[in-house]
Amino acid sequence: MQWEEVRKIYPDQYVKLQILASHTEGNTKFVDEVALIRTIQDPKEATKELLQSRDGVIVSHTANDELKIEIRTLRGLRGVVQHEN
Repeated sequence: MQWEEVRKIYPDQYVKLQILASHTEGNTKFVDEVALIRTIQDPKEATKELLQSRDGVIVSHTANDELKIEIRTLRGLRGVVQHEN
């Protein structure tokens, strides 16, 4: 399903999506095709779901015209991070 279809079917709400196809231009990943996992009514729950998203799963609001993700690289982080208890 394309983002425009999601926006028409589920207007003005948060949606949790699985990315099926995308392309990258510079530091931006443009999402071309998605599968709807579910809609989310509560903004706090949407934020929580977004922070826990992994492996091509994203949360967005259908008011957004485009579905794109800024790609950030973590430079300078190498090696093993150790935690003390």
